Amino acid sequence: MMMASRVSSTKIHRNIPSLFKSLNSSPSSYTSVSTSLNLTEKLDHDDELIKKKSTNESLSSSLSLEDGESLFSSVSSLQLLRSLVNLQMASFTPTVDFGTWVMKSRLMENMVSKKIVLGVVKHTFYEHFCAGENLEEASKTLQRMWDNGLKGILDYGLEDATDNMSCDRNLNEFLRTVESTKLLPPSSVSFACVKITAICPISLLKRVSDLLRWEHKDPSCRLQWKRDTLSVLSNSSPFYHTLERPEPLTEEEEQDLQKAHERLIKLSQKCLDINLPLLVDAEYTSVQPAIDYLTYSAMIKFNKDDNPIVYGTIQAYLKDAKERTIQATEAAKRMGITIGLKLVRGAYLSSETELASSLGYASPIHKSIQDTHSCYNECASYMIDKVLSRSAAVLLGTHNLESGKEFINRGHLHMLTFDQINIPFNSVFLVVYFIPR
Repeated sequence: MMMASRVSSTKIHRNIPSLFKSLNSSPSSYTSVSTSLNLTEKLDHDDELIKKKSTNESLSSSLSLEDGESLFSSVSSLQLLRSLVNLQMASFTPTVDFGTWVMKSRLMENMVSKKIVLGVVKHTFYEHFCAGENLEEASKTLQRMWDNGLKGILDYGLEDATDNMSCDRNLNEFLRTVESTKLLPPSSVSFACVKITAICPISLLKRVSDLLRWEHKDPSCRLQWKRDTLSVLSNSSPFYHTLERPEPLTEEEEQDLQKAHERLIKLSQKCLDINLPLLVDAEYTSVQPAIDYLTYSAMIKFNKDDNPIVYGTIQAYLKDAKERTIQATEAAKRMGITIGLKLVRGAYLSSETELASSLGYASPIHKSIQDTHSCYNECASYMIDKVLSRSAAVLLGTHNLESGKEFINRGHLHMLTFDQINIPFNSVFLVVYFIPR
């Protein structure tokens, strides 16, 4: 029985790349490894930690995406099969539609049926994509990953704040999450992650984005509240969100924007204090200009001395992705700062296309997955060139096997300093992080 199990496991491991090939054609969205974390006790076993760090570095230098057996050696066959089932269900439209209907139905009003539904969700999709419901569960997830030679990204799941009170409350949770990394094994966490919509009211982000778009279209539009930043829009960016000249920010809105700046600065400073880079997630095009504006403003303050702390995000499925990447990177170089960017394919394909269509405009997203792949690879190659010139750092997040192999090989070729954060049994999502050294 044990031998049969071993043979079966080996076959599954060896065939992982082909098993997931059908899933790699879809645009990727970045799902963080962990939510908030907290350990009640700091590890004191320095020798053990050094050994684990050495193991991680060894994995980084010898990672092969063709070797499924090694990549998934820490995962049981049952876990792999369960993950495949979850991913296939999540990619099947009728399953998603049915699940959405159930969650919005009257079944959720009955305590018995609600408990059953939530139980099914928790033991399928939730456990697949989320680190845990609370600090203790998330801590155990990260520790288990670290024991298997993997690192994590801290992402406390907060977004879409509506007022300053909720923004302040969310900021405190983010700060507590970052502070908790002091109690985790050294180097076990590679990044913290934040959504600007959690620390700035969504309505204000829309107002600021409207004004930034109008400023780009009409240079005579002067935004007195605007701070130093990098380029957030290009001529190929979507402007259909703002068809009429928006009203200026009110005095109260300007004060709220100042508070949003201060929240991001405070979080960035906390990350700088413990040398933990901060990823700022991308969101809908309706609010992305404001998100980039705030992110780049913080980047100017904190990304100095070849040690980038703040990272923005570029979604390569957008037609303007490459142009915006180049413009922002060149602006950062002129200002003498090290730009940090995370490249992903994108997460809001349906909603972006539906909004554009409802307004009578073409989708801001590339017409085909092949065009998205091409844009992603071109942006990634451009950013790696900038890493080689010591003017940028880039984090490449991808579900696409070919992209992962290409850029890992290029990193080895140029002997770049890089790191991998891998979630093998959750979503086959590879993160390759290149930094200037």
